[in-house]
Formats: sequence, C-alpha cells, structure tokens
Amino acid sequence: MAKTRVGIINVTGYAGVELARILCQHPEVQLTSVTGRSAAGQLLDDFFPHLKSTGLTIEARLGEVDLAFSAMPHKESAQEIMPLIEKGLKVVDISADFRLKNPDDYTQWYGFTHPDPNLLTKAVYGLPELYREKIKSAQLVANPGCYPTGAILALAPAVKEGLIGPDIIIDSKSGISGAGRSLNLTTHYTEANEDVSAYALGGHRHLPEITQELKLLSPESSLAITFIPHLTPMTRGILTTAYAPLVTGKLADGKKGEEELLNLYRDFYKDEPFIKVIATPPHTKHTWGSNYCHIHPAIDHRTGRLVVISAIDNLVKGAAGQAVQDMNLILGLPETTGLESLAVYP
Repeated sequence: MAKTRVGIINVTGYAGVELARILCQHPEVQLTSVTGRSAAGQLLDDFFPHLKSTGLTIEARLGEVDLAFSAMPHKESAQEIMPLIEKGLKVVDISADFRLKNPDDYTQWYGFTHPDPNLLTKAVYGLPELYREKIKSAQLVANPGCYPTGAILALAPAVKEGLIGPDIIIDSKSGISGAGRSLNLTTHYTEANEDVSAYALGGHRHLPEITQELKLLSPESSLAITFIPHLTPMTRGILTTAYAPLVTGKLADGKKGEEELLNLYRDFYKDEPFIKVIATPPHTKHTWGSNYCHIHPAIDHRTGRLVVISAIDNLVKGAAGQAVQDMNLILGLPETTGLESLAVYP
C-alpha cells in the first residue's frame, strides 16, 4: 500500500526542519516535497546535514502531496494555506494564523487583518488531549503555540474541575530556539548566554490563545490570566509554572489533599500517551527531543494556592511533534506513530 505523501512549507525554520527529522523516520508517510524560498534549489540533505538522505530538493513551491504542513511565519502562513484548502487538501498549520476564533484578536495581537475569518470557524485547535475527535475529521488543524501547549496542559484539569479561582499567573521559561532561526540581537550568543530575561510584560501574543482555550473548559468562569514569558540560555525546552488560588473545600487539607490532586490529574490524563503526571517537579532535560509533556501538580498550603509545573520540548510537543500527532489522527493512524522516541538525556 502506497504511503501518504506529505510536504512541508518552509522547511528551513526550526519547526520546519524538526518536522523533516520526525517525518523522515515515520513508517507510514513519505516526505515528498519541501519548500524554502531562501534555499530553493539546494538539496535538503546538504542544507541540513543531520538529516538522513532523502534525495529531496528544496523547492520554491509545494509539489503534489496528500497532506501539507505549513511552518511559515504568522500572516504569511494563511496566504499559503487558503489555496490548499480550496483544493481540498488537508493541512496542519504550525503558525498562529488559525488558532484564534475571534478575527479581531489578529488585529490586536498580531498586527494584521485576517484574510479569511470564515476559516477560523472551521479550523480545529490541534491539542489532541482536548480535541482528539474533532482533529480526526478536520481539514485544517491549527497547531497550538509552544507556550500555550505547556500552560494549557498544566491547568486544564484544575480549570475543568473548578478547583481554582479565576486569578491565574503563568510563568514560562523558554529555550532560545523558540525565537526561530532569524538573526536578532536578543538571541545573539553574547546577549543570551548566562542571562535570563522576562519580556512582553504588557501582554504576549500567546495570551489570547491560552485564555481562549482555558475559558472553553469553564465557560462560566471570568478568568483573569497573567502570562509572563522568559528567555533562558538553553537551546530547547519550556518550563511553565502556573499559580492560582484553590477553591475552598474542593480538596482535603494536608497530605490527603495533595494525594487527591495528584490522582485527579492522573485520572484526567490517564489515556493520554504523551502526558506523564509525575510526583516530583519536572526538568526540561527530561523531555528534550521527545513529544512528552511532564506535569507536576502541588499545593502551597501556606497560601492556599495550586502550583502546577509542566515541561515540554518547545520544538517537539510544542511544535513539530504535536503537528505529527495531529497528522496521525487525521490519517487514522495510531496516535503515537513515529513519535515513540524517548528524551535524550543527559
């Protein structure tokens, strides 16, 4: 039986090449077309020597495929995807262009008017842990952002079960690869090495995405979310720590409450192949190169707050790996196909 032909629009970015790495080893699909305007005409194997031999030439336009991934920057991705949708092609978009349901949010947070608001209503948010059944029948999947993936997975059980009040603080620390391959002073080695810095204190563009999805889990709640990202001197990984006041009476006092919380999280994610609810705080190193998300829920008894920590690889579960997970669902394949690799440690 012929393998499904898949293609990557913009293979030359970090998310695009991570997709290529995973797809080159996928047993049920064949990577048959990759694009990259700055590298058009070059062999993929020459441009990225760490990949196994594919024989593919980086093209200016996507060739004939059955399913496409778009790893274009926001705003540009929608322009590439709309013609593919009109042709009936299935698409997984790694950019932000179809994640938000309110088109006005694109004007406010991304600085452009969305070219096809109707598609926003049709796109399925690609977080399998929440939208698995919808993803299976979707033509267009909006792959979640890296920060939202870690934050939503950390908080979803608590929000869904009404364990916490509306005042939520999310503190996330990301490796530099999250900023992409384009050169800029902030990610220059001598600027970023041995330095940790907060940014986007006035509101990061991933905030409306986090807010949108958490509110859908508890429509009656008026969530007030503060999200502050930090840049850390490592290549990969996101460590998220989320804080929120516990609702009185939802959990027992003391150690029993901690056990109830851990069991609640484990029950919520019991059938999820890439979620590990663990009894100790996770490290980003423990998920490096894998599609896993490690989550540790805890209670600060002194203040009555929930504290939840999650760790992901921003390029895998936070981008390319999750996109392949979505692709597997769309194609009717076992969800874990091509994604079984464990983390690289140390």
